[in-house]
Amino acid sequence: MSQPVGRPTPVTNATHTQKPSGMPIHKYGQYEAVDIPDRTWPDKRITKAPRWLSTDLRDGNQALIDPMSPARKREMFDLLVRMGYKEIEVGFPSSGETDFNFVRSIIEEGAIPEDVTISVLTQAREDLIERTVESLRGAHRATVHMYNATAPVFRRVVFRGSKDDIKQIAVDGTRLVMEYADKILGDETVFGYQYSPEIFTDTELDFALEVCEGVMDVWQPEEGREIILNLPATVERSTPSTHADRFEWMSRNLSRREYVCLSVHPHNDRGTAVAAAELAIMAGADRIEGCLFGQGERTGNVDLVTLGMNLFSQGVDPQIDFSQIDEIRRTSEYCNQMEVHPRHPYAGDLVYTAFSGSHQDAIKKGFDAMEATAAAAGKTVDDIEWAVPYLPIDPKDVGRSYEAVIRVNSQSGKGGIAYVLKNDHKLDLPRRMQIEFSKLIQAKTDAEGGEVTPKDIWSVFQDEYLPNPDNPWGRIQLRSGQTTTDKDGTDTLTVEAVVDGTETVLTGSGNGPISAFFAALQAIGIDVRLLDYQEHTMSEGASAQAASYIECAIDGKVLWGIGIDANTTRASLKAVISAVNRAAR
Repeated sequence: MSQPVGRPTPVTNATHTQKPSGMPIHKYGQYEAVDIPDRTWPDKRITKAPRWLSTDLRDGNQALIDPMSPARKREMFDLLVRMGYKEIEVGFPSSGETDFNFVRSIIEEGAIPEDVTISVLTQAREDLIERTVESLRGAHRATVHMYNATAPVFRRVVFRGSKDDIKQIAVDGTRLVMEYADKILGDETVFGYQYSPEIFTDTELDFALEVCEGVMDVWQPEEGREIILNLPATVERSTPSTHADRFEWMSRNLSRREYVCLSVHPHNDRGTAVAAAELAIMAGADRIEGCLFGQGERTGNVDLVTLGMNLFSQGVDPQIDFSQIDEIRRTSEYCNQMEVHPRHPYAGDLVYTAFSGSHQDAIKKGFDAMEATAAAAGKTVDDIEWAVPYLPIDPKDVGRSYEAVIRVNSQSGKGGIAYVLKNDHKLDLPRRMQIEFSKLIQAKTDAEGGEVTPKDIWSVFQDEYLPNPDNPWGRIQLRSGQTTTDKDGTDTLTVEAVVDGTETVLTGSGNGPISAFFAALQAIGIDVRLLDYQEHTMSEGASAQAASYIECAIDGKVLWGIGIDANTTRASLKAVISAVNRAAR
């Protein structure tokens, strides 16, 4: 059957068949699925904040090209405390004097609030354990976090030991932690213990469970004596759904579960650490370990800022204060000597910014709708549910102003330009005037390229619509005007003005000041016809100014004018003059 004339040939899927990449895919195996057909996590929702542990000062710090100096470490610690983190991993004291001395300094200087628990990491060697516990002497609340690798490749390649050998390292190390804590720490220290079967993502589930049970047999968790079992995605290996399956399996099978704080420690090797952490919480995890802005080894630890703000955006209190997100970002950049990406969720320079014209228009309409809805309900915008297109949260809630929400370049449209004028200068342009002015800005961006700043937009707007003493232009400059109304309701307007450089008195009559002014202009040969008129106040109070917008047909041209004045009649006259002067340019 022939194709109808003029109709394009349909595109079939076969046209777009991908070709083999030629890359060595034979070198890599698939991740192991978990047999858990009655999994429950897909039906769960996160309705409250998990426990948080920041590991910026340990895991994040050890991944830096230039590790933090003591001053930068202290700056980061103080920031984490101010934000509200109650569990902070402060270092690896046995790794060297720098970390050991930092832990001692925050204890001895009283920098740790009584409700904050510091955590320190150690390997399962006796000399390292002793040094680690020694660093905590005098702390009010402290946790020793011990780990050993349990994955097959580590058992085979690194340690060359059997499963029993690896399990014994964990069991013996736990016993040593308890012995040195009893020997070194006094009654003033509330002491806790955390164990990580390192490389959990590559460890057989039944073996990870066996090792954790062996550790618990030594620690003996019970009421008032929890154990933290941390299951690290040391290298992210699978989809977040499989990661969640592994957590649900462990949570179901651990004995003494009510005394276990199950902790998730994702890395971002596959780019899905945030999703993996959230799904792990849905699958039974109690606590998340991560770093601000995803700092950490290789592709980073899970991002605590994104996780916390994800909760906030769903109406769940993260119990961490992100209200000054730029301060948090600046401090993090100073401490880590690494920049946060401008597109980073919630905190990047550009994440609340729209350049696209259609996006800008939708955002502007969203703000307008919020104001209208709040006014109708007798409430403020902050008291109603946030609903602005393209903005998942109100930028003001994290300390951002609205100035950068919409930025104008060659991709921008009338909505973005109108937003800038309304937000910065309280001018709510009528829609057809938006279209008219946007063409002027478009011509500027097309000619010059790059971004047009709000200052640039206002400069162009003033030059086009608002003559002033510093930039007088046009045929007519208004001096003063006076209106009288006779008994028939006819208005007579007398205007003192400069017309073509000559002081002139214009007089006209009509059924209102604008009509009378049109008649006065007609008398000097200017043909003006009103097409549209709108006005609004620009602020509240007795001294508020009004903005008048007038669309006129002038000698065959259709143009807008604008006038701003405390007197609404004078604002209207200025708007007519603005349009007339533009027609003569």
